[in-house]
Amino acid sequence: MFGKRSAGATAAPSLSPRGPAALQPAPRNKPEPIQPAVEDRRSVPAETAARSEEYYQMKSMIFGALIEAIDLSQLAKLDSESAREEIRDIINEIISLKNVVLSIAEQEELLDDICNDVLGYGPLEPLLARDDIADIMVNGAGRTFIETGGKIQLTNIRFRDNAQLMNICQRIVSQVGRRVDESSPICDARLADGSRVNVIAPPLAIDGPALTIRKFRKDKLTLDQITRFGAISPPGAEILKIIGRVRCNVVISGGTGSGKTTLLNCLTNYIDHDERVITCEDAAELQLQQPHVVRLETRPPNLEGTGAVTMRDLVKNCLRMRPERIIVGEVRGPEAFDLLQAMNTGHDGSMGTLHANTPRECLSRIESMITMGGFSLPSKTLREMICSSVDVIIQAQRMRDGSRRITHITEVMGMEGEVITTQDLMVYDVLGEDAAGKLLGRHRSTGIGRPRFWERARYFGEEQRLAAALDQLEQTNEGHVA
Repeated sequence: MFGKRSAGATAAPSLSPRGPAALQPAPRNKPEPIQPAVEDRRSVPAETAARSEEYYQMKSMIFGALIEAIDLSQLAKLDSESAREEIRDIINEIISLKNVVLSIAEQEELLDDICNDVLGYGPLEPLLARDDIADIMVNGAGRTFIETGGKIQLTNIRFRDNAQLMNICQRIVSQVGRRVDESSPICDARLADGSRVNVIAPPLAIDGPALTIRKFRKDKLTLDQITRFGAISPPGAEILKIIGRVRCNVVISGGTGSGKTTLLNCLTNYIDHDERVITCEDAAELQLQQPHVVRLETRPPNLEGTGAVTMRDLVKNCLRMRPERIIVGEVRGPEAFDLLQAMNTGHDGSMGTLHANTPRECLSRIESMITMGGFSLPSKTLREMICSSVDVIIQAQRMRDGSRRITHITEVMGMEGEVITTQDLMVYDVLGEDAAGKLLGRHRSTGIGRPRFWERARYFGEEQRLAAALDQLEQTNEGHVA
């Protein structure tokens, strides 16, 4: 299928075919994107030595010769490993025919680079292969940043030009049936492993396409693991498990990168396996382990500007699908009203996340999102609806040292006049920092004897567990530093 010219040639002749066994040339125009070989990512460190302009010129020359020499439609029919081996064989021959002098290490690096360009996501592949990276931020072709260990750092990863970066962005979003171009320059998508992707392209992005990837962890975190990381104390984690188990309506609040979605994934572990759960997301990234889960995803408008399916459409449709729990990945707008309606009409245990810095601000944001959606309800009526729908607010925060903490477990109690009243079950206090700049603090009880959901815990047979967790949390107040 991919015949190759003899490596013994003394000159550097054209790679166009000379017989039935020769390579079939592809058209010179831009090739169609090929399914990325996500499973075959090479683990190459991100902090490779800076490459020279000569390297990129040589790579561009060899890449051009490869595209002329290979039939991409035939290559697409091969599995990823076979396709990679075919490309490597042809590149080796091109290097020989072009009399390019490279060391073995340089040749291997070039082979991997070009294979990634053709089969995967180009220079992003080594970053996607690393498990210690939380975010990848590409600011045009020449600057790529990563977040690892809670800190952002510049890498030496770069793209050939903005056209290559845009092509990779198109390849990513096309996998989920979306597009990004001048007429639709903003796009949310996801990778095959669930990683969340945002692309904003020129003319909105002035210095070239901006690509942001929130990496999806292959090993799904549990509450026990984030407890070991210090995000919450053991008795606090026990309270969260009970909250998930006894079907409290939960809103997880926090800033960008505070761990809201991770925490939502953790809480869903405590949903019974006989419950029908429906998830609604802009880009599907939740990974529920229950057997009866229906995953829904929004859809942007088509080229004519029609056919969009909004989050509100999904949440409203959920109510016709006999859900027992509705999970909304992120509440951003008027769908907050429909989620409250669902929470208040027999769908106990529903959950969602939203951006807010405190539990009190979370309640205000729910109210403002509903108001901006065009609902002309009196403020008091709206607040009464919030009180009767939301049971618990869990506040997550990314601290200034890069660590993540659950800072509040807060109950929504009711109304006093026209004001929503809340009570904190647990809060996190920052006590100082160590010599390395790591913050020291503790999770402490606020001394609440019985939370509002005590009767719900009794109904589910969890009151003894809840009492023990509250007692243990109270005992940690004296002198404990986490």
